[in-house]
Amino acid sequence: MPGLEALKITDMSKAELLEEFAKLTPAERSELWDALWTLEERDLLGVSAPTAEEKNVLDQELDEYQKNPHAGSPWSEVEARLRRQS
Repeated sequence: MPGLEALKITDMSKAELLEEFAKLTPAERSELWDALWTLEERDLLGVSAPTAEEKNVLDQELDEYQKNPHAGSPWSEVEARLRRQS
C-alpha cells in the first residue's frame, strides 16, 4: 500500500475507510493518528494553534513545573479539599 499521502478518501464510506486503514503500516497508522489528533485538538480549542500570548503562558507554566514538579497537589487531595468545603 502506498504511503498515507497517496490515500484517497473523498468518496469512501466509513466502512471502506476502516478497511483501508487496516492495510496501513504501523508508521502510516501513527501518522494518521497524529493527523486525526491534531484535527481533534483544533475542534476542541476552536482554533488552529495557541496565540503567542497563550504560548508564552504555557511555556512559563511548563518551566515552573519542570523546576518543581512536586509543587502541586494530586487530584485526590484537591477533590477531598473541595468536598470538605461544600
